[in-house]
Amino acid sequence: MATTTILIVAAEAFPLAKTGGLGDAITGMARALDEADIAVTVLLPAYRGVRRQLQRVRVAAEFAPMPGGPARLLQGACPRSGISFLLLENDALYDRAGLYADECGAEYPDNGLRYAALAHAAVRIAQGAGGLPRPDLVHAHDWHAALVPLLLRAAGVNGVRSILTIHNLAFQGQFPVEDAAGFGIDAAWCNEDGLVAWGRLNFMKAGIRYADRVTTVSRTYAREILTPAFGCGLDGLLRARGADLLPIPNGIDPVLWNPVRDPHLGDLRFGPRDLGNKALCKAALQKAFGLAVRPDATVLAMGSRLTEQKMADVAAQVLPAALDRHPDLQVAILGQGERRFEQRLRALERAYPGRCGAHIGYDEATAHQLHAGTDLLLHGSRFEPFGLTPLYAMRYGALPIGSRVGGMADTIEDPGPRAPLSAMAGANGFLFDGDSPEAMAGAVDRALALRGQHVLWRAMQRNAMTADFSWRSAVTLYANLYRTLAGSHPAGPKLLPMPAASASLAGGSVLAPRRHAASSRPAAASL
Repeated sequence: MATTTILIVAAEAFPLAKTGGLGDAITGMARALDEADIAVTVLLPAYRGVRRQLQRVRVAAEFAPMPGGPARLLQGACPRSGISFLLLENDALYDRAGLYADECGAEYPDNGLRYAALAHAAVRIAQGAGGLPRPDLVHAHDWHAALVPLLLRAAGVNGVRSILTIHNLAFQGQFPVEDAAGFGIDAAWCNEDGLVAWGRLNFMKAGIRYADRVTTVSRTYAREILTPAFGCGLDGLLRARGADLLPIPNGIDPVLWNPVRDPHLGDLRFGPRDLGNKALCKAALQKAFGLAVRPDATVLAMGSRLTEQKMADVAAQVLPAALDRHPDLQVAILGQGERRFEQRLRALERAYPGRCGAHIGYDEATAHQLHAGTDLLLHGSRFEPFGLTPLYAMRYGALPIGSRVGGMADTIEDPGPRAPLSAMAGANGFLFDGDSPEAMAGAVDRALALRGQHVLWRAMQRNAMTADFSWRSAVTLYANLYRTLAGSHPAGPKLLPMPAASASLAGGSVLAPRRHAASSRPAAASL
């Protein structure tokens, strides 16, 4: 397997560029593959400041013409992650304050051009540009890279197979059809049988339709996206590719997220056998968030994007009543998102001084300290492809309260409120169904009641901290997939015939949540 070479194409990779879980997933996957002797290189845009984080940087190729103007391909290595990178350098496209949006949160209007250029660079690499060795497979991640399979097909590249991994189907990269020429897409592909859906170019649709294989990041999410409720209008096309759709669950990096060695905790590190310092982490968290320093209080944390997907609207209703019902409850909030939710949670901080603290924003160190100091993590979500944040919390002995959707349904073990109390000895968190305030509030109440059962609580913490959520099993599955594709003939993906009015395969399900499918915003959660 060491002779098979993989080019990963993505918009983020920690620590070079990250807005959320996608950056963690790309780095965790690449490191795990490298440790399994699979040769991996990551292609990333040369965002502002990224080049400075690499060592031994050299110019590997010059690209002209290219969508967005001439560009250079830089090659280097990241000393923090140990990963080899190729960077697409075009300052007019990528030298900006944010990855996808400006300082005010407005999406860059040329995001389609920016990520079309990235896809074209991947194709040039697959053709051997600059004398670089051609990869055996190109592994594209989310809508930002989803043009790659189509462009490989359009360029007639032989001997290089393609995989698309869907991290979040809700974000699809949709742009006006008249932009196709500027994106370097021939008009022959700009129809409902190609990459057009709802009268717009749809990068995600292109990847699903033309990749040799499609994977997604949890078993439950793989089933969910075949339905109108979660398929975001592309469920018909996904069902047509059903034989080529594989669930390969994500993992977390057990080195980066390890309370025994976490540098963000300073001298307050701890592990599953000795939780003594977790109490000190809790006191430090209480001070940092303006909470009363009380060891007997139960701290409930939220660490996510403040959006409707993450049920920030429901949490804003549930938390005040929970604080009223439970005098020993404290709340620590870390996140950013929609201004209306930020304002409501800041108002909660003012209404409950010493019991609620809200930090609007995100930084890596505070995220680690949040998990280390909290007792519970509230992570509601209307859809959740994988759910990294609850797994981070578990590693640090914080029990998650999550929605029974996507990856959380696969990783949070909860026998449910009707099971005998003793059954919770095998649990590692709490789940609730639906998105009603009553459902979330019931799960919070259940978790707080169990907090007083010290033996059971300690057993659940041990379950959470010792569970294996690493990339080990995913690497085995990816290695088998890579081996299968690299050893097969590139006959192209198997597709059902597209009907003349191909709405059912292109995304025309009238039950699909179109509001989820109409965005090109980043596909990863903030935490």
